[in-house]
Amino acid sequence: MLDQLKEILVSKLKVTAEQVVPEATHEELELDSLAVVELSLVLEQELGIKISDDELLEAPTIGDMVALMDERSAKV
Repeated sequence: MLDQLKEILVSKLKVTAEQVVPEATHEELELDSLAVVELSLVLEQELGIKISDDELLEAPTIGDMVALMDERSAKV
């Protein structure tokens, strides 16, 4: 899942690949609330994983986002 999230962040949200590490925070990646809304939509469209932007914002790090993605994809 980390690789999939990294690919989305790099290709859609213009984050550099080197920045996407499990301990990186939203602030370090410069993801504002609008970018997180876009990420939420892309996750649902491309991966079929429903995670609200609020839930993504509550996940403090990329690693936490990946854990949330793993959890949601297991329910599908």
